[in-house]
Amino acid sequence: MYALCILLGIILAVVITSRRLTRRGAEPGVVLDIALWAVPLGIIGARLYHVLTHPADYFYEGANIWNPFQPGAIWNIWEGGNAIFGSLIGGAVGVLIGCRLTGLRFWSFADALAPGLLVAQAIGRIGNWFNHELFGAPTDLPWGLEIPSDNAAWPQGLAEGTLFHPTFLYELIWNLAGAAVIILLERRMSLRWGKAFGVYLIWYGLGRSFFESIRVDPSEMFLGIRVNVWAAWAAVVIGIVLILVQRHRHPGLEPSVYVPGREWVRPDPEVDSDDTESDSDSLDDGVEGEPAEGATAATSPGRPVSE
Repeated sequence: MYALCILLGIILAVVITSRRLTRRGAEPGVVLDIALWAVPLGIIGARLYHVLTHPADYFYEGANIWNPFQPGAIWNIWEGGNAIFGSLIGGAVGVLIGCRLTGLRFWSFADALAPGLLVAQAIGRIGNWFNHELFGAPTDLPWGLEIPSDNAAWPQGLAEGTLFHPTFLYELIWNLAGAAVIILLERRMSLRWGKAFGVYLIWYGLGRSFFESIRVDPSEMFLGIRVNVWAAWAAVVIGIVLILVQRHRHPGLEPSVYVPGREWVRPDPEVDSDDTESDSDSLDDGVEGEPAEGATAATSPGRPVSE
């Protein structure tokens, strides 16, 4: 069920990003060319980040690290263990590769992705409910989460029937609210050149730093603070710097979501009609396949041209 939630989140992110990019002048469906790189590298990054931040679970005397046919190997993603911060790093590498291949601006794609990414993360958190994992400290609030006492993450010393904060539910609500905030802000100000993605980093980092701090699952510590809290604070700082720098360098909208010389030109229906008539005239004249006088390769429907 967790895997299905992640897949559903990915699909929603692709759909939302595709619609936003298309409205901004990108070729319909081009997001799939980037997703083919971003999704696999995001999964790899999520796994590697988890392994590196939980070294005691994998690197010990007699541990099976490399053999995927034995339990405990670092490759055995089906045994659990992924991290969103690692997926962001790996996914960013995939987006860079995809943007290079398609000609899209990296920051234009990141801005289009920002709300869809929050929606995907929100849907993925539903998987934590199915797995009864990543819950928070004990609580007596009405919405406290009931967890079986035989759960591997059950804190020792607590009485059976203790309720816990559903931190994954808090994050789900926070992420959906963040997606709405980004869309509303875009209607009031210019959030291009990576600034919308900067808002994403700030919003997610602030929420995650709090939710992470009240979780009870084991985590690597650094200076007495969970590693993921440090990562969340780093996301906030990067988001602030990104907005400030890009606001100074690029105060307005991009001239195009494509880099210069790689623009996609939308096919013109009138040109399609004219081309069809020209082809018919050439056939009537007995010159099969020869373009009509004055026609050029640039008028072929769907052909990208450089300006």
